[in-house]
Amino acid sequence: MAHLGLGRDQLPEVLAREVKAIAQSGGTPLLVCADERLLGAIHLKDVVKPGIRERFAALRQLGIRTVMVTGDNPLTAAAIAAEAGVDDVIAEATPEKKLQRIRQEQAEGRLVAMCGDGANDAPALAQADVGLAMNDGTQAAREAANLVDLDSDPTKLLDVVQVGKQLLVTRGALTTFSIANDVAKYFAILPALFIGIYPPLDALNVMQLHSSASAILSAIIFNALIIVGLIPLALRGVSIKAADAASLLRRNLLIYGVGGLLVPFAGIKLIDLLLIHVGLV
Repeated sequence: MAHLGLGRDQLPEVLAREVKAIAQSGGTPLLVCADERLLGAIHLKDVVKPGIRERFAALRQLGIRTVMVTGDNPLTAAAIAAEAGVDDVIAEATPEKKLQRIRQEQAEGRLVAMCGDGANDAPALAQADVGLAMNDGTQAAREAANLVDLDSDPTKLLDVVQVGKQLLVTRGALTTFSIANDVAKYFAILPALFIGIYPPLDALNVMQLHSSASAILSAIIFNALIIVGLIPLALRGVSIKAADAASLLRRNLLIYGVGGLLVPFAGIKLIDLLLIHVGLV
């Protein structure tokens, strides 16, 4: 087209209609000419991977907004975006435009993950908080990214997010439970240690433990048992459902925060009763 000196609005009407139809269907029109004569247009189209729409829907449930950034023209980009089910699309994107969009999102306080395979994706991959390059992409993209997907599947980002969230949720659950668990144990240990010096501390003995010796021994035994009980949870990880960070935080606080307060009260009291029953205190 450049050699012929024609712009898009100067194409023959029949050819212009075909080019527009190709673009609207999600394809890329490639014009063919010979001897300075336009012969027609070739319809090039990327195949959208099966199941990609469902994968993007799963990302949306996790609170992640997907944006397709492509060098295609707006019509082609819009058609592919609708087929894939992304939330937003940026067409005719240059490396500078990709980099600018990522910096804008980061300036607004968001974490940005970028998937790419081309050399023009390298600056954006390096700028993103998480850069995921495709294994069949260019060397520049692989070197700029934090991770390289050996399967070259851009939706693998869903697995990266899920594994990361499970690690964070598991760590948060164990920390929350441990802190709440320690608070409850203090109600058993503090009165036992200092009731002789400061008798009003007996008010903290809400579990009505048998004696100072049984209170301390019960707390020690419970602590040993709970550590053993938490090892499988730490190794397996806390199961998570598709939800945003706020929902996962509320769930953690409810299950492991409240649970961490209630379980020690019941456990220490039961151990205290068992120690009395077997005559160890």
